[in-house]
Amino acid sequence: MSVAAKDQISAVNSSEREYPMELTRNIGIAAHIDAGKTTTTERILYYTGVVHKMGEVHEGTAVTDWMEQERERGITITSAAISCSWMTKEGPFADIKHRINIIDTPGHVDFTAEVERSLRVLDGAVAVFCAVAGVQPQSETVWRQATKYNVPRIAFVNKMDRVGADFFNAVDDMRNKLKANAHPLCLPIGAEENFAGLVDVVRMSAFLFDESDPTGIAVKEIEIPEDLKQSAAEYRESLLEAVSDFDDTVAEKYLSGEELSENELKQAIRKATVSLDFVGVIPGSAFKNKAVQSLLDAVIDYLPSPLDLPAINGEDSQEEPVSILPDDKAKPTALAFKLWSDPFVGKLVFIRVYSGTIKKGMPLYNPRTRRTERISRLMVMKADSREDVEAVYSGDICAVVGVKGVITGDTLCAVGQDVRLEPPSFPEPVISMSIEPKTKADQEKMSVGLGRLSEEDPTFRVTSNEETGQTLIAGMGELHLEIIRDRLFREFKVGADAGKPQIAYRETISKPAEGVGKFVRQSGGRGQYGHAIIKLEPNEKGKGIEVLNEIVGGAIPKEYIKPTIDGIMEAANNGVVAGHPVIDFKVRIVDGSFHEVDSSEMAFKMAGIFAFKEGMKAAAPFLLEPIMKVEVTTPEEYQGDLLGDINRRRGRIQNMETKTEVCIITANIPLETMFGYATDVRSLSKGRASYSMEPSHFEQVPAQVLSQIVETTAI
Repeated sequence: MSVAAKDQISAVNSSEREYPMELTRNIGIAAHIDAGKTTTTERILYYTGVVHKMGEVHEGTAVTDWMEQERERGITITSAAISCSWMTKEGPFADIKHRINIIDTPGHVDFTAEVERSLRVLDGAVAVFCAVAGVQPQSETVWRQATKYNVPRIAFVNKMDRVGADFFNAVDDMRNKLKANAHPLCLPIGAEENFAGLVDVVRMSAFLFDESDPTGIAVKEIEIPEDLKQSAAEYRESLLEAVSDFDDTVAEKYLSGEELSENELKQAIRKATVSLDFVGVIPGSAFKNKAVQSLLDAVIDYLPSPLDLPAINGEDSQEEPVSILPDDKAKPTALAFKLWSDPFVGKLVFIRVYSGTIKKGMPLYNPRTRRTERISRLMVMKADSREDVEAVYSGDICAVVGVKGVITGDTLCAVGQDVRLEPPSFPEPVISMSIEPKTKADQEKMSVGLGRLSEEDPTFRVTSNEETGQTLIAGMGELHLEIIRDRLFREFKVGADAGKPQIAYRETISKPAEGVGKFVRQSGGRGQYGHAIIKLEPNEKGKGIEVLNEIVGGAIPKEYIKPTIDGIMEAANNGVVAGHPVIDFKVRIVDGSFHEVDSSEMAFKMAGIFAFKEGMKAAAPFLLEPIMKVEVTTPEEYQGDLLGDINRRRGRIQNMETKTEVCIITANIPLETMFGYATDVRSLSKGRASYSMEPSHFEQVPAQVLSQIVETTAI
């Protein structure tokens, strides 16, 4: 390493680590399904020397799609972590290897939790967009998730070789639909089958891909073609103007007409990207091995290292705020963001180390369980293979073995420390179905398998119906539950039959009402007495449940308030319309009475249940159903048939637009009518249309379908 580069290395780095934090990038590849995330990741692994043969999704040979279910379906189901290294040719760390930890995330909405938990621990992201379709529904979801966790990102407009590819339309889409301050860092030379090279507007140079080299490694630097010189100058001017808002030195030089050095401009772009208010865009074609090296350079040049980001906020045992700064010499603090059952080593816990050094054999404290866990093995992951290491440092992403009571979102910290970092948040399941083991032997294996799978996946829930004795599994969609069943069969060797999927309906109320609950039992000895009066009222949409204690004068003693609230919350799990959970209501406990001898916690819990049930019946309750945002992409000749089908499913068209002979229909459709839609779309369009679907919101069930739903779902 050169003297100049050594001067840039901070003292917070341990002298033992191979890659200082300045040379570390933790990034995610995220996008809509089928935008090319996994192919892009595969090319990155090839160019960085991790693999020596490019894997293909359609052939089932992608390194990061290592599960059997992923290879069969050609989709990513679980986020895969992998490490590689890359050298840039420019800047203060030129010709020095950087470590890039990559997480390839799923695009399918059923596995959105994988994206959520990955973005929680990443420092930067590459958002991949399709050059033909532009911004698609799941692209918007991923973008919102990245914004929620303050993740800086760059954009890669993939599939520039496809018919209908339009780089500038994709950039406009990002500005309009995502409200992103998107600016091209490179311009394409040609498009579709004529996509031949890039014009780098930062360096103001161009290069052509060598078509005789199928690997895409060889590129030829040339002068900017005459027909692109003007647009390159315009886009550079626009780029300078955009980044000058984030860097005073650049602004000064830009306003006075001085020329900026390449390094100054790169530093300004990096600063702008880290601020979250700027997104650099690069065109390319991962499948055709074009422009992936430019993307890698941009990851190193513009995405942040762990030191570039603000301190991570947490809480101590007194709920006082604590700031965690990246420092190898500090006490260790890490966040467990993913669990995985490995057939060879058992339970793997993926962690992101935020500060300190974690060594093999070290004890770590879990503030949630108040237990100390010993790290028996530390591993750096290479998708489904792994490399044992002796220590990991601040900014590293790795897997640990030997920790037992850990769940997703737990903090692991030094013994004697009590810090809790903010865990990732996950959406509620929208669909459920019953599952029955075929034999007595399967029963035991199924409970073990379901326990392990629900531990790994926070959006997968297992419950049992007390009245029927059925086991119910709930998840984010049909595909999600199908994969769970498949994994039960293959990994846990469970034979099981599944029932028809059921919708996760909700109930709510439309007007204020009062409820009185009285629980009185006399049985010769000490009796039971509990009496509570509550007022129910509708809450704002999405506000959830609020319980307010407005008891004055000790009408209900303090020790019986919590049991009363517990009773109300328990009753809210089963509404009065069709037995579904009740949401978005406010309840006030306003009055009641107690008996000196006979009152008990149990009696007041029952009083809370009775009061809620009575109040809800009088509050004009109604049923809510999940509505899905559906986007259908179809050739124009099938547009009419598909619109008719959407109307038949009680769908409401939100938007229609035409892009190069393809019509894109956006609609809100009840989930209840969407079963089997994949087959119907294919048959109506002779296999040429595709669709994507994501949960949007809940809406009142129309009167004409309510009676049918109540008959089939009420318990």
